[in-house]
Parts: sequence; structure tokens; C-alpha cells
Amino acid sequence: MELKIYLRMLQKGWWLIVLGALTGLIISLLASYFATPQYVSTARFIITPSLSLKTSKDVVDSLNTLDRASVVATYAEVMNSERVFADSIASMQSSPAVMKDYAVNAVVLPSSSVLELTVSGPNPNAAAELANTIGKQTIQFAESINFIFDMNFLDAAVPAVAPFSPQPVRDAGLSLGLGAIFGALLAIVGEQLRVPLETYRQYFRMDSESGVFNVSHFRHLLAQEINDHPDDSMTIGLIEIEGLKDLLETLPPVGLKKLLHKITQTLQNELRGNDVIGRWNDTGFSVILPDTPGSAAPRTFDRIYEALSVPVDLSQYDVTVDLHPYIGAAVYSNNIKAQELIEKMEGSLEQAHRSGNDKPIYLWDIKSPFWKDAEK
Repeated sequence: MELKIYLRMLQKGWWLIVLGALTGLIISLLASYFATPQYVSTARFIITPSLSLKTSKDVVDSLNTLDRASVVATYAEVMNSERVFADSIASMQSSPAVMKDYAVNAVVLPSSSVLELTVSGPNPNAAAELANTIGKQTIQFAESINFIFDMNFLDAAVPAVAPFSPQPVRDAGLSLGLGAIFGALLAIVGEQLRVPLETYRQYFRMDSESGVFNVSHFRHLLAQEINDHPDDSMTIGLIEIEGLKDLLETLPPVGLKKLLHKITQTLQNELRGNDVIGRWNDTGFSVILPDTPGSAAPRTFDRIYEALSVPVDLSQYDVTVDLHPYIGAAVYSNNIKAQELIEKMEGSLEQAHRSGNDKPIYLWDIKSPFWKDAEK
């Protein structure tokens, strides 16, 4: 199950994977283009008992000493030393500033008395010459302080034919793969972050008790609707549930939440899928009816009124609630601002309270500023 979730994340973030791979490829090609080629040369040396030893016992003792790893390691340290490096540069009659780009590394080959010296740098001939010169300087230094062992060339360094770095094809393939992996990680992490952020954002948009948009987000949606569709028809409405006023303080929070959800469900049943419902205040709900002109709005509000006029039975609290809805609405026209339209809606609700009609519904429309049928 988790694998399918990750696969869906990767599918949604495919462009990040492609972008990561292409970025890695481009960086690799640019680095290869601007990088200075590096060449490596290797020389090997062998350490043996000195030919100057007179007796077989001396040879046996020197071999036993040679078995100690510290002896061969000491020769490697001499080969890696700054002194030998400086003497080698002087012997080559080269400038230290020129040779600073060359790296030297001497190691003892496992289970042997063989040293391997590696020199890398931008010039293959200079790298090979430096490796051989360091070897000669180490041999001379060893001869001056030690007569028990001899150190000699096993393999002399030769100039490299091709650089070991950069290798565009290898580096491009590796960067392509690493870039794709990095893009995949970004896709997964981004999706995991997006879901909590969306939940967090939704939390601040919604009214926790009724489950519909809160008043601030409702106002934002209304302004956005007017801004995006200034020439389209639209009606907004404010539905006050008079019967809630006496229950706000007496009904337990769980019961009040259940009642508000029943009201929300009733509104959703009477509205279309693209209509918007919001919680206006403690006892009021607001709606946006996009693409609804003044001629069509009365039928919608009439259905809402009839549905909300049915008493709600809260049997677990032994109470039946008469909602007593009042509805005030306003039709958008003449490119009026969102705040002005809201003021017309609130004024219509006040008019519905004052009307005294059997159906307390009032609709403001600049073409016909009240719903005459509601006055009958």
C-alpha cells in the first residue's frame, strides 16, 4: 500500500525527476568542459635485504625485520614527505608554484614489501617524471641512513595516454542518475509537505463547528468571484436561524455541533455543487449562487426556506428544534463591489425580519428591489 502511495507521489512529481536529471546532466557537462584534465602515473618499488650483508644469519635477521609492517610503512612515509618532494622538484629544476598542482601518494601494497607511488597532475609527462624522481630521491635517502635493506624500482612510471579525470560519458551518466534520484526525493518530500500544508490551510478556511467556510474565507471567495467574473450573474444570501439563539447557551457543544451539521447538510441538499456555503455568525449561514440571476434566485431560496422549516429532532437531548429561518439576499449587478453587495444582503435580512410575512424572505435586486411573491 505504501509503495503505491510513493509511486503516485513520483507520478505527480515526474517533472521534478526530469528536471533533477537534466540539471545533473548539464552541471556534469559544464564541469567536464571547464575542468583541467588530470593524468596519473604509477611507480612501484621493492624493499629487499641489502646485498652488503655478510652472513646468512644477517640475511635471516633482516628478513624477519622486514616482516614488520612498520619497516615498509616507514619507507612509504619517507616517500610522502615534504623533504623528498622538495628535493625532487629541485632535481627536476621545476618551480614549486608549477608543481603545487601535483598530488603524491605512496602506499604499501597488502601483504608485501612493495610500495606503490601515485602522482597525479595536469601534465602526463611531468607526473611520470615526478614519480620517478621521488623514487630516486627516496632510494638515495634510504641508502644514506640504512645498510640493512635495499630499495629499488620494480616498475618505473610512464606518462599516461588518457586522463583519468574528467570522463564526460561516465560523469554524465552518474550525474543523470543522481539528479533523477534527487528529483524523486524532492517529489516525495514536496508531496508530503504539501498535504500537511493543505490541511493547515484548510483548517484556517473552515468553521470547526459547522464544517463550512468561515466568514473571512467566504468574503474572500465572494471578492474573488466578482473579480474573476465581473459580467456574470450571481446572487448571495444570508440565512439566519432564529431558533438557534436560545440553544447556543443551553445545548451541549456536541449537540450544537450536530445541529449545525444537520443545517449544513440541508443547505447542501438544496444547492448545486458549485454553490458556496459559509458560516456568517453564530446563528447565520451565507451562500454564493454563481450564474444565478434575480429571476432564478427566488426558487432556490424558497426551497431552502421550506427545507429549514422542518423541525429537527435531537432525540438524545429530548428536544425538537424549530429553526425559524429568515433569508435576506442580494443580486449582483452594475459591477458593484463585494462589500456593497454584502451590505445589500444584510439589509435584505433586516427587511425580512420586518416584513411579517409567512415566508420571511427578502431579495434585493436593482432591477426589482424586492421579491414581491415573498410579501404575499
